[in-house]
Amino acid sequence: MSDPRTSVRLPTRAIPSAEGDTVTQAGQGEEPQEPADATMQLKVPASFRADETMQLRVPAEGIPGSEDEPEIPGQSSISDSSPSQDRRKGRKAPSPPVRSRLAAAFVSRLAPLVAVLAPHFARLTAFLAPYARRVRPQYPRPGRTGWRRWIPSWRQSLGGVLTTLGLSSLFLVVAYAATDVPDNLNTYATQQDNVYFWADGTPMARTGWVQRQAMPLKDIPEDVRWAVLAAENESFYSDPGISFKGVSRALFRTLGQGDTQGGSTITQQYVKNVYLNQSQTVRRKFTEAMIALKLDNQMSKDEILEGYLNTSWFGRGTYGIQRAAQAYYGKDVSELNASEAAFLAALLKGAGLYDPTLSGANRARAVERWTWTLDRMVLIGKLSKAERASYTKFPEPLKSNPLYDTGEQSDYLVELASQYAKKTAKIDDKDFDLGGYQIYTTFEKDRETQLTDAVTKARDKALKDDPKNARTAHYGAASVAADGRILAVYGGPDHRTQGYNESNATTVPAGSAFMPFVYAAGLEHGVHKTRDGAATPVTGESVYDGDDDVPVTTPEGPYWDRSGKKVAAGNDGDKSYGQISLHRALALSVNTPFMQLGMDTGLDKVRATAEAAGLLPSSLGAQVPMMTQGSSTPSAIRMASGYSTFAAAGKHTEPYSVRQITHNGTKVPLVLPKPARAVGADTAEEVTSALTDSFRTAHPGAAPDGVQVAGKAGTTQDDKSAWYVGTHEAVSTAVVVYRIDLAKSLEPLPLKGIDGTADDSVPYGIWSRAMSPLD
Repeated sequence: MSDPRTSVRLPTRAIPSAEGDTVTQAGQGEEPQEPADATMQLKVPASFRADETMQLRVPAEGIPGSEDEPEIPGQSSISDSSPSQDRRKGRKAPSPPVRSRLAAAFVSRLAPLVAVLAPHFARLTAFLAPYARRVRPQYPRPGRTGWRRWIPSWRQSLGGVLTTLGLSSLFLVVAYAATDVPDNLNTYATQQDNVYFWADGTPMARTGWVQRQAMPLKDIPEDVRWAVLAAENESFYSDPGISFKGVSRALFRTLGQGDTQGGSTITQQYVKNVYLNQSQTVRRKFTEAMIALKLDNQMSKDEILEGYLNTSWFGRGTYGIQRAAQAYYGKDVSELNASEAAFLAALLKGAGLYDPTLSGANRARAVERWTWTLDRMVLIGKLSKAERASYTKFPEPLKSNPLYDTGEQSDYLVELASQYAKKTAKIDDKDFDLGGYQIYTTFEKDRETQLTDAVTKARDKALKDDPKNARTAHYGAASVAADGRILAVYGGPDHRTQGYNESNATTVPAGSAFMPFVYAAGLEHGVHKTRDGAATPVTGESVYDGDDDVPVTTPEGPYWDRSGKKVAAGNDGDKSYGQISLHRALALSVNTPFMQLGMDTGLDKVRATAEAAGLLPSSLGAQVPMMTQGSSTPSAIRMASGYSTFAAAGKHTEPYSVRQITHNGTKVPLVLPKPARAVGADTAEEVTSALTDSFRTAHPGAAPDGVQVAGKAGTTQDDKSAWYVGTHEAVSTAVVVYRIDLAKSLEPLPLKGIDGTADDSVPYGIWSRAMSPLD
């Protein structure tokens, strides 16, 4: 038998001795550790022969500090280290980082406390463990199959719901405690004036200074209060200040669909009106709800209702139920009945949608909402069925706000300026009605006074000479500079009795005053004598047939209307002029050459030239031969603007009435119109020359030599309107006179001499008196 010693691998561990050295425990026997290259002799049981031993070889790398002896397969790797061995190798143990030392110090200080609490925590954990195991979701759930494995138990569901409710309640409590009712009311609760200035910077008019008046709740009738409550918040006196259903619906719509949805109580609306802004955001709605809850605990319901009725916007520049009653019915709120109150309550949904004077669609919505509100008052027991039965006719409001109108001519100026300011500066009606704007207009006070006096004298004379026909006479006038500034207008005798502006009305045809635009189109584009032929240039010396009742021709022959008749032009007084140049035809106001010129040039080009010069496309009417005879219906402002294009060497600037806007001293962006080329300078010069001859031929000696004055009268074959449009010192003024009986129809009536005679024309008389240098 060979050497009885056997190499085996045994588990070992290092045990420090009392002297600090290390010994290794292996099995049951212990011996002092040998050097790294030594073997450890372990005594074997007695069953072995006395000279037999078991040899355990320790590899060199198993002992720290030994690097020479590689590991032998089959032998056990015993690893041990000690600081003393590290020191023997000459390496210094690294110091723990500062963070570790601080953590160790902290743990050492907490150790006594942890030791005290540990038993209690262990008992609590042992107590809760069975319940925690039941509530703790286990997915997939054991003991279930299919989709049921993923359905939580009722305990888990209940726990989730209770947790959600608890956290939500905690959040609301914290939010409620953190929300304060603001000390100051915002600008929505305090209306300001809008101030209008003349062109020289002096004040012209103020609006908004009587648009709010607070009324005590006791002075507001019960029917008025309950009409509003029935329409807006019938549970006002019982709710906590907010509608949880409404708020939830609003948040769902805002978050889920990207739009906004109502759902506010009167308390919330009051908070929005006087404390917050009108932005439709989740944050604003949440803040509104919190303030409403707190305000409902701080103020009585009557106080909140009174504040709401006095700060809500009702349109027409009014805030509060008192001013709304005056604006729509011309009476105090104390005089309103339930029917009128039901209509005013509808305006709270949006005056721009429910003011019946604005459009037919608005009226339909207002009537529907009025009916619903009255029925709702019956349903909640605040209006008897008998009284409801008496309200069968919709209470039509006044056509305009009597608080706004002063009856002065400046009201027409304010109307023009406010419309232009809101459109051009992109200010909505509600913001504009809040006030604080300073509007600097282009209107010249002296010129406005002179124009108004001229029209007033003509009107008074007509009422004295022919009161029957003068009763239905209307006068419109406007002066426009070559750079587009509207310098003066005459809109009517009284804004309170005539709510529309005569200077801006597109009511009657321009007649022969339209000829310059036909002439300009021919000069600019030439004429076509054949359908596909090239255009032939036209000059002021080009000759046309000026006889009366000349048939209109096309390259294919006579022009036939839809009734099968040949279309022919006619001159005033059925007068014939023979062959006549276009320049002289315009100077003498001969109609027939210009109807044929329009056909030769192309009615599309005539229309385009008139639009480029300043006439609105909507006023030009049908594209038929009568267009050249002035079938279009431009306003006085637009006719003056069109003639000013010729005075400006063919460049047109859109007419404007506001040159600057500020809001509480801060400049509001306002882009003024720029000039654009309408016709060539040569064309404009020739048209102006012909109009100058027209003025001097009709009114010799009216203007001093060397002063360029150009102008032309405008008449119609059916005697429905009379015009005079002329330019002096780069300012064009247009005057129109016509008759309409507004009580019967909107169709113009024959003038019957109200316009004067050819030698003493009323429109020319107004024009000449308005142009002060010509007096």
